[in-house]
Amino acid sequence: MATKPSIPKGTRDFAPIEMVRRNYIFNTIKEVFRLYGFQQIETPAMENLSTLMGKYGDEGDKLLFKILNSGDYLANTDQADLESRNSIKLINKISEKGLRYDLTVPFARFVVMNRDKISFPFKRYQIQPVWRADKPQKGRYREFYQCDVDVVGSDSLLNEVELIQIVDEVFRRLKVNVCIKINNRKILSGIAEVIGEADKIVDITVAIDKLDKIGLDNVNAELASKGISAEAINKLQPIILLQGNNKEKLNTIREFLSSSETGLKGIEEISSILSYIEALNVQTKVELDLTLARGLNYYTGAIFEVKALDVQIGSITGGGRYDNLTGVFGLDGVSGVGISFGADRIYDVLNQLDLYPTDMMQTTKLLFVSFGPEELKYALTCINQVRAAGIPAEIYPEPAKLKKQMSYADAKNIPYVGIIGETEMNEQKVMLKNMTTGEQNLCSINDVINLLKVN
Repeated sequence: MATKPSIPKGTRDFAPIEMVRRNYIFNTIKEVFRLYGFQQIETPAMENLSTLMGKYGDEGDKLLFKILNSGDYLANTDQADLESRNSIKLINKISEKGLRYDLTVPFARFVVMNRDKISFPFKRYQIQPVWRADKPQKGRYREFYQCDVDVVGSDSLLNEVELIQIVDEVFRRLKVNVCIKINNRKILSGIAEVIGEADKIVDITVAIDKLDKIGLDNVNAELASKGISAEAINKLQPIILLQGNNKEKLNTIREFLSSSETGLKGIEEISSILSYIEALNVQTKVELDLTLARGLNYYTGAIFEVKALDVQIGSITGGGRYDNLTGVFGLDGVSGVGISFGADRIYDVLNQLDLYPTDMMQTTKLLFVSFGPEELKYALTCINQVRAAGIPAEIYPEPAKLKKQMSYADAKNIPYVGIIGETEMNEQKVMLKNMTTGEQNLCSINDVINLLKVN
């Protein structure tokens, strides 16, 4: 008995109707990226593990999909290695490559390798799949697409402002109500410094970034488990629970961080970004959220996260500034900032809210049907003219019963059918049927083309 086929957990197939919807998202995002002067690149699905490891923190490293070396991948191991059951030591000997975890680290590698071919500031966008060995759940997949947009080679905060404008434009076009949350890693570093736990900045940011998911009590428990003192945790509470508008939050945190030069620098950056946004009258709400940490270790300045307001789902866009990322690949002094649109989560949001344009599902405008072999040949000459005019058209490939051919048009939501019988063929015309109204008219091919161009 044949094994029932399946796909790995955390992955999905997409049928034609789903691909139309996904391409609507991709095309909308691409149009906005291009509007702001960004150029497209692509990088390989596989990267050397030396490129990927150590860039995402300990938790991120665990979620990397490693690829076994080709051929005899155990050739460089001995019995002691196998019996030790030390997975980290074994991986170093049996795997040299992995699937990319995100698009930002490969982009940094690309910049370093192509630094003599590109002009700075370099503005790029990239739309490709990434892979994470995460536990699959609603809104979280092991294979998913990211739509990244980054600027490298500029320290200007205007780049952060443009990214916020891009987010605003994309989601207004998609008609999704969102809130842009913003913070700064310098502020978080300042907070860690003021509470006396500067060396625990990574543990603090990883924990408080989970506030929405696990709640305050569990965040505090995780902080304690990392060796952070009860006194420091207690000092952290007013900041984690800080309420008010952006101005009020900035005033409070500025006073709290008055002794931290790093923290005050972060406040200055956030204040500048928010003042630009206010002057530009960005329609999307931009909210300072001091619990926003973004777990990736490479962020050094402003960080962003976008939440859908009408659907319960995780962040659908996120990113930030990463001043030091290219340095690990041998190119120091190149600052970068970028954001990533989570296409799969955006897809789920649009599905739940049914926000797709009503006419986008029409891929074929006209189906030719025929009654016999000669009529089918005539239909071939007709469809060539229709397609040459740029109108998507199909031909039913055999002269089957008319009911069967018309059912095909109904199933694919094709709005017009060109019926060809002996009379139509002799008169060099087509009986054009409107599948919505049922109206039929005998038309020349030119009349058909002119009608479909305006409908």
